[in-house]
Amino acid sequence: MVRKALALVMSATIVMSGCNSALTTVPPPTTTTVTPTTSAKVIKHVVVIFDENISFDHYFGTYPNAANLSTDSTKFTPASTTPTNISNYVTSPALLTANPNLNAANGAGATNPFRLSAAQAGTGDQDHSYGPEQLAFDNSKMDLFPASVGTPDGSALTAATGGAAITDTTGLTMGYYDGNTVTAMWNYAQHYALNDHSFGSTFGASTQGAINLVSGQTNGVASYTSGATSGVVADGQGGYTLVNDEDPTGDVCSSTSASVQMNAAGGKNINIGDLLNTAGVTWGFFEGGFNLSVTNPGTGTNPSTTGCNRSTAAVNIPGNPLKADYIPHHEPFQYYASTANPLHLRPTSTAAIGTTDQANHQYDTIDFTNALAAGNLPAVSFLKAPGYQDGHAGYSDPLDEQTWLVTTINSIEESSFWSSTAIIIAYDDSDGWYDHLTDIVNGSATTADALNGTGLCLSSTTLSGPDSNGKPVQGRCGHGPRLPLLVISPWANKNYIDNTPTDQASITRFIEDTFLSGQRLPTGSFDATAGTLNSMFNFQNGAVVPNPNVVKLDPTTGAVTSGN
Repeated sequence: MVRKALALVMSATIVMSGCNSALTTVPPPTTTTVTPTTSAKVIKHVVVIFDENISFDHYFGTYPNAANLSTDSTKFTPASTTPTNISNYVTSPALLTANPNLNAANGAGATNPFRLSAAQAGTGDQDHSYGPEQLAFDNSKMDLFPASVGTPDGSALTAATGGAAITDTTGLTMGYYDGNTVTAMWNYAQHYALNDHSFGSTFGASTQGAINLVSGQTNGVASYTSGATSGVVADGQGGYTLVNDEDPTGDVCSSTSASVQMNAAGGKNINIGDLLNTAGVTWGFFEGGFNLSVTNPGTGTNPSTTGCNRSTAAVNIPGNPLKADYIPHHEPFQYYASTANPLHLRPTSTAAIGTTDQANHQYDTIDFTNALAAGNLPAVSFLKAPGYQDGHAGYSDPLDEQTWLVTTINSIEESSFWSSTAIIIAYDDSDGWYDHLTDIVNGSATTADALNGTGLCLSSTTLSGPDSNGKPVQGRCGHGPRLPLLVISPWANKNYIDNTPTDQASITRFIEDTFLSGQRLPTGSFDATAGTLNSMFNFQNGAVVPNPNVVKLDPTTGAVTSGN
């Protein structure tokens, strides 16, 4: 029996080739070992490009289907493999033909969503304040956008560009662009990862979005000037929450009558910059115009400008209006004494950018360009374009924004840092542009709230404030409107749509997980509850870059110039 069993085993491991051939051993089957990894192992640089005032449907409402009209100078054709798991007008076509905003309560502005072409890149600004946005949501019926936040276009799009007459009413809020205008954004989505369930952490404007990005916490106002009284609300625990655009107190470019300071006496590690400093991780916030010693040359009838008044004219808006390059309420770290550089002191050298010196990690976008060229990219970089290129309607536009975005991203892709970099494109608020999706997870009851009744945004409050001894605070209702979120990286999933609910503090969380072993900010920060960005990445094998193509675009047209 033993001999018989041995013979069976041997017969399973040899191959006979002819009567007199030698015995040949069959090698075992090969296997591929997949080693799961994390962002902390492969991502060494995070670059957050934080632009202004765009809702998801405003840029991606018909993605990936562009009109491609004969009048469109740039055409867009999606890949046949483009995923369809997206929540927009394509998957919900009734939003284009029977939208809830096509109702009498919206008066002359009642309309379905409508397309804006590249010729209508320059539009008027919409209302995007904390309370009016909640009124537009109308208890999550999403049907009062023209009546609550819509603003007629100030530059008469109808007469100037042949646009629809509705643009000269409050119905302008329902306008959207497609891949013939926001071509770069759509091409980045085609080659990297797009999240279609990302929201503002709270309702509100630029300042709320910026502060939520770096601290996940708009509660904890330490002081405010008389002109900022309407910008804060009592939090129900003896403190205040910021609900409007107010400048940072002490910044030499800020308003002296309407400003606030956050958490001046509120302990340690109150924003992500504090955590990075404690851990010795290099970082910086780079905003156009922060270097007050630069003089912009005048053009045409525009004079030269410098200091806090340093300005640039928009290229693609009729009349080419001037806008200040530096906008104080877009600079979140200036609100905190621990991370502020109120006098805009310059870094001691290009090599010092990202480290702690007199600049205190606050820089100009020029400094980012110089540091990158010198081979000195901080581990974490937050980028804010000069005003005319930040995408904010009224003084910027999608085409000027595209020029800055693509130029900046191309430069990172061309650097030696690309293989270990994650670029995140995100937005501070929706500008009031219509979006149909809602995801409210944190309630509030203040004089500024109005979602489902006067003074009410849902019926519960779940998160605490930094100085409330763990008690829930008011004034942080959210999530707010849905916003675009993209990840551009060799580690990003290619042509991928992520449906994970996220918010601005999800970016904070990603930075914490990548560089700080998952450390979180103090009690009440949205970073503890924010959804993860991990599904936008492919970290399945740390030895192999899953998306090796470097896809570069044309800064003017947004078209792909190299890569596939």
